[in-house]
Amino acid sequence: MQKGTALIVGVTGISGHNLARVLVAEGWTVYGLARQPGAQEGVIPVTADLLDSDSVHTALHGLPITHVFFCTWTRRATEKENVEANGAMMRNLYDGLAGAPLQHVALVTGTKHYLGSFENYGSGKAETPFRESEPRQPGENFYYTLEDILFAAAKKYHFTWSVHRSHTMIGQAKGSNAMNMGLTLAVYATLCKETSQPFVFPGSRVQWDGLTDLTDAGLLGRQMAWAAQAPAARNQAFNAANGDVFRWRWMWGEIAAFFGLEAAPYPAQAAPLNARLQDVAPAQWTRIAEKYNLVESDVNKLASWWHSDADLGRELECLNDMTKSRDLGFSGYYDSRASFLELFTTLRAQRIIP
Repeated sequence: MQKGTALIVGVTGISGHNLARVLVAEGWTVYGLARQPGAQEGVIPVTADLLDSDSVHTALHGLPITHVFFCTWTRRATEKENVEANGAMMRNLYDGLAGAPLQHVALVTGTKHYLGSFENYGSGKAETPFRESEPRQPGENFYYTLEDILFAAAKKYHFTWSVHRSHTMIGQAKGSNAMNMGLTLAVYATLCKETSQPFVFPGSRVQWDGLTDLTDAGLLGRQMAWAAQAPAARNQAFNAANGDVFRWRWMWGEIAAFFGLEAAPYPAQAAPLNARLQDVAPAQWTRIAEKYNLVESDVNKLASWWHSDADLGRELECLNDMTKSRDLGFSGYYDSRASFLELFTTLRAQRIIP
């Protein structure tokens, strides 16, 4: 298939970084936009702040972008503010790309499409397994805002689109990332081992006992690359999950074994990470980083306690149906256990964890 000139918006995040690796390997010309894009092999850095329209226009003017992959978001205190800020980012992007020969735009969202926003998390009435045909849930949700802006722009500028609804994403990110559960659990396991604390599952009993799935960031990248080129995938929304299922009571033991820990039995009640670690972890991690000569001594640049608490604390089953992707030609699959263990091995090699 003909490869294009890609712009990855949010290239330092978990989805953008891994997508860049996929596109570069497939022979695309790849531009990577971020406030601090840094260096990544095969990626042409573009520095811009999406909330600053002048910055975006200056950075993108004249670039021959054919395919856009929107892999970023910003968090605000309320969902109303999320809607305003994230919507402004996407509008500024399209304004900055005026005149570019756009053919396709891909948008990464997630399972909150079915669960509701953070303010109403778990209030959605969608039944598992989640299917792309489910209607939107009541209330404000910045995912819906981004979709609506995408659909309107596609109609105005005559490009095709795809939406990719990932579940909890596991993979390496170049920059800090608020949704990186794999890194958060690696930091948590390290803290438990170094302080001789039990490795306790922090989430709900429903999550501990029930079936769930995950999204490997590399697999998501392959799905986005496929949808950008496959005629059957045009103007479609897709769930993006690994394709296997597991129970956390099993996966917790696999993670524990990697770190040389015993998995603690489920506690009498949920034990959220944020309440247990936000005050004590910074000093503990500083000592660990010094002891093992790690590259980052600020635990708050690594771990995202609140987001992992939200994912693991759900009081309902979360499974994503992948039939639509399979029917239209994407057969990607990944072992969720491997997603975790490969990430942990990489984190050790990079001296992010000991």
